[in-house]
Amino acid sequence: MNPSPLILDRPIRFALVGCGRISKNHIEAIAAHGARAELVAVCDNKPAALAAAVALTGAAGFASLQALLAGSDADVVVLATPSGLHPQQAIQVAQAGRHVLSEKPMATKLDEGMAMVRACRDAGVKLFVVKQNRLNATVQLVKRAIEQGRFGRIFLSTVNVFWTRPQSYYDASPWRGRWDLDGGAFMNQASHYVDLLDWLVGPVDSVHAYTATLDRDIEAEDTGVMSVRLRHGGLASVNVTMLTFPQNLEGSITILGEKGTVKIGGTAVNKIEHWQFAEPHADDAQIQSASYDLGQSGGNVYGFGHPLYYDNVIQTLRGEASAEVDGYEGLRSLEILIAAYRSARDGQRVGLPLVF
Repeated sequence: MNPSPLILDRPIRFALVGCGRISKNHIEAIAAHGARAELVAVCDNKPAALAAAVALTGAAGFASLQALLAGSDADVVVLATPSGLHPQQAIQVAQAGRHVLSEKPMATKLDEGMAMVRACRDAGVKLFVVKQNRLNATVQLVKRAIEQGRFGRIFLSTVNVFWTRPQSYYDASPWRGRWDLDGGAFMNQASHYVDLLDWLVGPVDSVHAYTATLDRDIEAEDTGVMSVRLRHGGLASVNVTMLTFPQNLEGSITILGEKGTVKIGGTAVNKIEHWQFAEPHADDAQIQSASYDLGQSGGNVYGFGHPLYYDNVIQTLRGEASAEVDGYEGLRSLEILIAAYRSARDGQRVGLPLVF
């Protein structure tokens, strides 16, 4: 099918499906681009959440995705719903001729993620997958250093996500921690960090993982570890738990190379904690300004990348840029996560790609 036409003569119209925990970031990001974007519709099957979103935004409210597609003229439908619902919703949106913007992870099963990509391709619409942490100033500095070859050979990379999610977090929304709708600490909370590992130092060659449900009453894991062999020969590890006492402690990535050592840490890769290279560069002067605070509570683990992400989406739909994270890019981290779960289930190393 022919691709959807560019949108050049008016603001791009967004609709938001799912008015829960992450919706505020999307609402604020769209508002930040008021000259080029507008939120025209919100949707939630919980009347209280929907009423609150309508009151906050002034957008039209809908109790179902079907009603939204029939009753709004949105160009892009944002899926901020439980992860396991994204595939069927994305396919429904694509078949209605609208672009799809999916929160992470794009799906909880690899074949369903691939079905999303196919449906959008066949309908001639765009599929965007939110990976806003790539746009953090801290992460962007490291990406540039890698592209400039400042590390030389990269030997070892380590990701730590030491956060806490109390039982009340899971009890508040029964879909959380379910295999079909959410997955566990790897698939949900560590999804962005697995993406960063692959984006910065990948591609991944193989993984060996262990998962455990140690202290939360959920189906999926609250704790996991993953050993990774990278295609270029280096090694990596991912260590994740939602049981940190008493609050979120660290979301970090450390990269150790022959000519450079860097750690981006803080609660959510928001601080450059170590930055040392054999050769100086002008970027070295930016390490202080790149770090940022997460607010008084330190609870904003999402960072401030959503407005930057939306900027790329808007530019793509106006023909001014290419999508930085499309459906194919979203499948990369999903494939690694599925490989980790297969490894933990079967007790063996799993090679990538999973699909040939």
